[in-house]
Amino acid sequence: MAVLTVNHLKKTFGTDVILEDVSFEVQKGEHIGLVGVNGSGKTTLFKLLNGEYIPDGGGFAAAKETRIGYMEQHVCRDLEKKAFDEVMTVFAPLLEMEKELESLTEQIAASPKDLDPLILRQTELNDRFIRDGGLTCRGRARSTLLGLGFTEAQTEMPIGVLSGGQKAKLQLAKMLLSDSNFLLLDEPTNHLDITSVEWLEDFLKNYTGAYIVISHDRYFLDAVTSRTFEIDHTRLADYKGNYTRSRKQKEADLLSKERVYENTKREIERIEGIIEQQRRFNQERNYVTIASKQKQIDRLAATLEKPEKEPDSIRFRFQASQRGGNDVLWAERLGISFSGPSVFQNVDLDIKRGERVFLIGPNGCGKTSLLKILLGIYVPTTGSFGYGVGIDVGYYDQAQGNLDNSKTVIDEIWDLHPTMTQTEVRSALAVFLFRGEDVFKPVSGLSGGERARVLLLKLMLSKANFLILDEPTNHLDIGSLEALENALLGYDGTLLVVSHDRYLINKLATKVYFLSPDGAALYRGNYDDYLSTREKEAERLREAETPAQKTETKSAYRLKKESAAEVRRQRAALRRCEQAIEESEKEQETLNAMLSDPETASDYEKTLELTAKIGEAKERLEALMAEWETLNIWLEENDRK
Repeated sequence: MAVLTVNHLKKTFGTDVILEDVSFEVQKGEHIGLVGVNGSGKTTLFKLLNGEYIPDGGGFAAAKETRIGYMEQHVCRDLEKKAFDEVMTVFAPLLEMEKELESLTEQIAASPKDLDPLILRQTELNDRFIRDGGLTCRGRARSTLLGLGFTEAQTEMPIGVLSGGQKAKLQLAKMLLSDSNFLLLDEPTNHLDITSVEWLEDFLKNYTGAYIVISHDRYFLDAVTSRTFEIDHTRLADYKGNYTRSRKQKEADLLSKERVYENTKREIERIEGIIEQQRRFNQERNYVTIASKQKQIDRLAATLEKPEKEPDSIRFRFQASQRGGNDVLWAERLGISFSGPSVFQNVDLDIKRGERVFLIGPNGCGKTSLLKILLGIYVPTTGSFGYGVGIDVGYYDQAQGNLDNSKTVIDEIWDLHPTMTQTEVRSALAVFLFRGEDVFKPVSGLSGGERARVLLLKLMLSKANFLILDEPTNHLDIGSLEALENALLGYDGTLLVVSHDRYLINKLATKVYFLSPDGAALYRGNYDDYLSTREKEAERLREAETPAQKTETKSAYRLKKESAAEVRRQRAALRRCEQAIEESEKEQETLNAMLSDPETASDYEKTLELTAKIGEAKERLEALMAEWETLNIWLEENDRK
């Protein structure tokens, strides 16, 4: 059953068309990812569905029982309000009723002459207040905040002193308490550390309602979605499957469209050649043929649709100017405190040339502080560190503070590299999508994504052989993320990166340090290897339990292992099913291409044969998609239980 139906939706701002002819349906319980480059209209679509914007064409309708909850990207504007009071805004109607009941009680206590209407109003209002949950709303709000990891003290803190992750959890608490069954989530993982993102993943996997989530976190999208929307050139494309699967579908669709376009162009050219030949014969019957062939061209031209180009994305590479020594960085028993308890202590690091090292840990554990010690910005309270011979350090600051707001974009680069010509500087900026008059934009007026691109260009031109990157993926859209990944994969120097982007860690890391107050634990490999090692460590701890403890946990542990084994079997079945779907889709594309061939179209028997085969292929694909959906639902319900 559809909880939302959207038909031919259009939105413009002035002469700019943001969305056009957007149509889709959301079924009950569907979990959908919404992707697209920055500025493509993702948040605009949400604001249309939420009623904040009015469409300029088309419309949408929600089912009668649909209750939309909207989690915005930028939230909690009243920074003086307490966290608990912000969450209680969900119950504004109940709080208004409560105020009126208090007023009625005071009026009745004054014993006015006309008492009966006041008592009647008090009785009616009190019944409604109790029925709608007025007696329990404060308890529910407090329990929800505590369940999301807030302490009692934090619930009474002003919003302004809370972390970005805590502010995001406030919004989530408000949605949970609003009793929504269809969620619109705009970048819900922004400012969350890995632990909080994993908590959110678990929540969304077990969420029985429908949702659409905007995110640049590809690992997150793969975990929580089974359908993908992409906004590209004002239109919305719909793909079955999570983000990774949707990319494969998109590539296949684009290749198919390009083939059809090229084949149709060639056929038009072939027919035009025939027309030209017939004209040379210059006889009456030739003009009849020419007219017939021209109609063929007109029909083909009407179907000729050139595939849209991919949006511009940055493409660059990092290259070190010199090789440097084998020992890049060492640290022994590093620790720091800021007029209080230690943020961390006993941190040991050993980084060799060519390694790609990631530093992870919860928000507030001191990752940025550790980087600032290594950069000489902070002085460690304890311990020491040093660099190897010939090591040049390049630094990416997540706060983007190492940009001069008084300069233009071109001057920010040119002042650092005065020996470059203007043409060379502008060519370098063009690689990072600053073209034409964009190079004269003031740095102070740049968006977060534009500032990130300037910083990446500065890093590229520095040719440092040791890059220290603090959250380099913040503010980047998916296209820019992939360009950064490819550049870092091809980098011939050494990396030390702080990041919450598990997709990036999986693709790049050769080792991972997990920072805690007591030190930095080393894990070899990427993020999945880190998870696997942590799981084995937990298993060893269980095995070290006393006989009494083992007896108590043995049954639960066995059930968990059996459940995990079944999850692995179902995942394997899902992978086999996805592979079969890909093969079936390719078969269908091949058959459709054969059917669209003009020579085949003129062969009646061949057309019938291909049509029958296409029908069979569609039936196989539908059966496979049904199997895929069943497996996916099972995994959503049972994974990470």
